[in-house]
Amino acid sequence: MSKINTNQDTKAIDETKNISSCSTDKLLELIIELQGLAQAGLHYGKDAFDLERYERIRDISAHMLSICSDEPVEKIKGLFCNETGYQTPKLDSRAAIFNGQGKILLVHENNGTWSLPGGWVDVTLSVYENIVKEVKEEAGLHVLPQRVIAVMDREKHNKPRYAFRICKIFILCREQGGGFIPNIETTGYDYFSMSDLPTLAEEKVCREQLQMCFDAYSSDHWETYFD
Repeated sequence: MSKINTNQDTKAIDETKNISSCSTDKLLELIIELQGLAQAGLHYGKDAFDLERYERIRDISAHMLSICSDEPVEKIKGLFCNETGYQTPKLDSRAAIFNGQGKILLVHENNGTWSLPGGWVDVTLSVYENIVKEVKEEAGLHVLPQRVIAVMDREKHNKPRYAFRICKIFILCREQGGGFIPNIETTGYDYFSMSDLPTLAEEKVCREQLQMCFDAYSSDHWETYFD
């Protein structure tokens, strides 16, 4: 009968405790990194056996995220494993539009919350072109983008964290007419001051980011903020 290595068993137990004590955010960070490495391996790898291993690692990372988030693994794979090539952050553009009273425009989302008009940057459009399109779609307004307020790492400012990194670009725009058009994303828009903000869609924009937009609007020499 072989001798039991109690020191090794104790070490394994300690390591398990360390893993279980990791915060959810740290675990999510590791899962995201694992997925990114697998995606890079699938893009640059040449050996068929290595590609099979990278595919398996990517599949494991999706199942890990499903367990952590209580979301179906099929949904996770649709969001988490649907890209090819070297993984980079997604781009999200948001428009800051002010009226003559210095109030900011927010669009009313279908779920009852409010947000700056904007969304994912289409692959066929520049950031400038995309923000014009998004404001037209969500608020029915024509705008002239004027300057970049900020380029922000979403996970440093907005909750909840997502399984992919997002770069948010806030752009100061000037309204040039138009009117609301019914659409599938928003039910209307209104203008607000910082002191009377409605319930925000904080996964898209938070109070800190709106205050930044107000500061940029009132500044003659605003310097673009970036993380």
